[in-house]
Amino acid sequence: MSVAADVEEIVGKHAGAGRDSLIAILQEVQEAHGFISKEAVASIGEHLGLAASKVYGVATFYNQFRFNAPGRFHIQVCRGTACHVNNSREILATIERELGIAAGQTTRDGAFSLEVVACIGACGQAPVINIDGEFHAKLTPKKARRVLAEYRKRAEANDVNRN
Repeated sequence: MSVAADVEEIVGKHAGAGRDSLIAILQEVQEAHGFISKEAVASIGEHLGLAASKVYGVATFYNQFRFNAPGRFHIQVCRGTACHVNNSREILATIERELGIAAGQTTRDGAFSLEVVACIGACGQAPVINIDGEFHAKLTPKKARRVLAEYRKRAEANDVNRN
């Protein structure tokens, strides 16, 4: 289904929706597509009678919304207090360097996306990352590089199996 058709269907569930339904609609669109596209922003604005800039302004205010398609492997780096004091900044820097992207971006090949989150809830295992629901705990930069190497192998195996 196209983004426009999905947005139409989602907005349709919010009969008579106005500005007060914007966040719920953005959440549903992101759930359906993994991110909020420019096309979705424009379509939501049209349906709600809001300028696209207003929709985008609200969406960018909240860090829960993504504007790039997530990678096949979505990495969340915890920056909560326990992870912070256990050097998650270095883990984040290592991952950014290894992948050649910054938080909020996706690698060119679409294999990885990177997100910083406030807390994963595994404080006793800090520092922690989550890759598609799989937790990796008590990380060091060396361990983080090993984890990424394993996921690179998975990505390559997926690419080979697709061809």
